[in-house]
Formats: sequence, structure tokens, C-alpha cells
Amino acid sequence: MADHHRDRGVLGGGGAFGDRSGHGGYGSDHHEQHQQKQPAMMCALKAATAATAAGSLLVLSGLILAGTVIALTVATPVLVIFSPVLVPAAIALALMSAGFVTSGGLGVAALSVFSWMYKYLTGKHPPGADQLDHAKARLASKARDIKDAAQTRIDQAQGA
Repeated sequence: MADHHRDRGVLGGGGAFGDRSGHGGYGSDHHEQHQQKQPAMMCALKAATAATAAGSLLVLSGLILAGTVIALTVATPVLVIFSPVLVPAAIALALMSAGFVTSGGLGVAALSVFSWMYKYLTGKHPPGADQLDHAKARLASKARDIKDAAQTRIDQAQGA
């Protein structure tokens, strides 16, 4: 019986002879069980919260779908009656919108190109200037090579 109490850590308090857990006493077993239950409870709480949120969103999406179907049912006769006017107006509106968006995009692109050119010409070294200089040097080198090759062939043709 004394061995039993020693193994449980009752004699001498925490960390008694025979106590392998290092925590000691009857309280350590209770503490470990509480730690194991706490994550399970937290997991269950998270699952319940997620299920509630998902259910609420599902109900909301169903209501929105029902409202959309009702609105289309009510609006369809009106759209059919006014379609000879609405369809050409919608096409014209789409074309005008596309034109304005394209015009704005091309304008921004042109301004950015002019800005880059200004920086390049004033020597401020914008991004990509090194690549442009390298390409310019390669083109000049190739042009020289072609010119030299052509001059050599001309000289050979005149000498023959």
C-alpha cells in the first residue's frame, strides 16, 4: 500500500520517489486529462461556429437566388416589350464604353512612353535603358558586319 502511495506521489509531495511524470501528485493526472479535453472542446466549438456560419451563408444565398428568379420573372415581360429599343441602346452603350476605355488606356500608354523617352533623352537612365543600349550596339555591329561583307563582295566582283 505504501508503494502505491509512493508511485502516486503522495509521500513527499511532487516529484516523490516512483513519480515518473515529473509533475507529481494526483493533480497531474487531472491536469493532463484537462489538457486533452480542452483541445477537443475547442475543436468542437470551432466546428459549431463554422457550421453556423456556413448554414447562414447557405440560407442567404438561397434567398438571393429566389429573389433573382422572382426579379427575372417580373422583368422579362418588360424587357420583351422594350427590346426593340433596349437592345440597340445596350449595344451602343457597350461600344461607347469600350471606346472610352480603349482611348483612356492608349492615352495612358502614350503618356508613359513619352515620359520614358524624356527620361532616356535627358540621361536619367529609366528602367530598360541598358537593354535598349545593348540592342542598339548589337544592331550597329550587325549593320557594320553586313556593310563590310557587301563591300568585300563588291571588291571581289570588280576585281574579277
